Amino acid sequence: MTDGLVPVVRPEEPAPPAGARRRGRPGRTPVAWRHRAGTVLVALVGVFFAFPALYLAWESTRLGGDLVAVVATPAVLGPLAASLLLASTCAVAAMVLGTGLAVLVTRTDVHGRGALRVALALPLVIPSFVGATAWLAATGPGGLVPFLPRPEGFWGAAVVLTLLTYPYVYLVVLARLRLVSRNHEEAARLLGAGPFRTVLTVLVPQLRAATAAGGLLVFLYVLSDFGAVALLRYDTITRALYASRLLDRTTSVTLGLFLAVLAVLVALAARSAAAAPPGPRPARPAAVVRLGRLRAPLSLVPVTVVGLALVAPVVVLAWWALRGSATTGVGYSGPGDSLAFLVAPALGSVGVSVAAAVAAVLVVLPLAVASVRRPSATTRAVVAVVTSVFALPGLVVALALVFFALQAPGPLSGLYQTFPLLVLGYVLHFGAQALRASQTAVAAVPGRLGEAARTLGAGPARRFLTVDLPLVVPGLVAGAGLVLLSTLKELPATALLAPTGFETLATRIFFAAQDGFFAEVGVTSLVLLAMSAVLTWLLVLRPELGPSRRATDDA
Repeated sequence: MTDGLVPVVRPEEPAPPAGARRRGRPGRTPVAWRHRAGTVLVALVGVFFAFPALYLAWESTRLGGDLVAVVATPAVLGPLAASLLLASTCAVAAMVLGTGLAVLVTRTDVHGRGALRVALALPLVIPSFVGATAWLAATGPGGLVPFLPRPEGFWGAAVVLTLLTYPYVYLVVLARLRLVSRNHEEAARLLGAGPFRTVLTVLVPQLRAATAAGGLLVFLYVLSDFGAVALLRYDTITRALYASRLLDRTTSVTLGLFLAVLAVLVALAARSAAAAPPGPRPARPAAVVRLGRLRAPLSLVPVTVVGLALVAPVVVLAWWALRGSATTGVGYSGPGDSLAFLVAPALGSVGVSVAAAVAAVLVVLPLAVASVRRPSATTRAVVAVVTSVFALPGLVVALALVFFALQAPGPLSGLYQTFPLLVLGYVLHFGAQALRASQTAVAAVPGRLGEAARTLGAGPARRFLTVDLPLVVPGLVAGAGLVLLSTLKELPATALLAPTGFETLATRIFFAAQDGFFAEVGVTSLVLLAMSAVLTWLLVLRPELGPSRRATDDA
């Protein structure tokens, strides 16, 4: 046998284990049974993650929900159009802002470009409902800037959500810029094009796919947002879904199914846009454009964005925490007041987040191992299902679990508003984050180590415990950390699934903001932001923007 002009010598197939030969038929060897058991386990994981969408489809059919009739009603059509308009506006604005900022801090000599490159990504640590609360507390009567009107309605929601979501575009474009060759830009300049024309006609077209992928992520985030739009009094489809969950079950189930389908379609589009091959890393770093007289004014652009998206919310929350309020006897009134009210929400946030993180890793680990070691059509399909559930709004996942628990038979009926059901909701929603990290960790284990252990007589279980597991633990911890971070900031699923009397920092902030207790919101938000900032830096930003990455970029 030859492969082109070079003769290829195929290695001999390894002899099957002696035990397998004694059992005769290859399909009934221990290895074959283990593979079948693994396939069944992977399929069960797929059914588990597909449960919310399948249940909503079944429940909608059982209740006779007519998707067209439900969506066409004025009570739904208006909020749906408002959601699509807000999501589209924020996506376009974030694409322009995120791409422009990424180009500015990587390809020009703006002042403080190294510090700004990190600071521009930090608004990721602020949950949308916390950012909205900060702007409400800063403006209007009694606020830090009382002459500014409160950002409510469409434009208020658009501005606040754009400032909090542009990092999704910024980080994607920033990663893409590292791989763009400078050859085309140099050729354009040799042909007489100025710096700005070169950026617009040569560089920006090469960033189109990354910008589109980031924009679709922003669209998906805004479409599923509940806390910020509710606080900013903008009527969207998530508010209609939340309001109808008790009084009109058919409408809420049908709307949940509609949102699920829409979210999956947008996620598939984002995945397709981001699927362009990155190409090799350019041998030479990109040239820095000298801005000349425009250096000072253009340096103010990223500074202003950081000020509005990061510094202003933190300063406002700290100001309210120090200023206190006239309300006494409820929550927090100001410095000197007891912070004991924070203990239960903080313990609730940490406890449920850790439980969800550990459970998510344990559930997806068999799928991660199978998809890396024995990829097949089944594993690819199940991985797609797990990833799709991550695109669903948390409100939709929670709604499916609530309706299931309310009419579940036997002992399952006791799951409604329990801690296990809350953890189950988090695992379903954020399991994809643990899966990606686990797949990366498993793929990094050298195959020769397992083969060596097999040669020395170690069985599958012993090989996994003594060889694979110690090597994949850091990756599993990273995946668990991502789930923990997302769970800390999650609001709508917690509001629907949490047991009576159970509080997290997120629910405490949301309901205190609705009641106007801004001092309590301030001190509680600062605790949540501190926890979120540490995890975001360690798990998300440090790998992309940390010292090791900057050293690589500058090399």
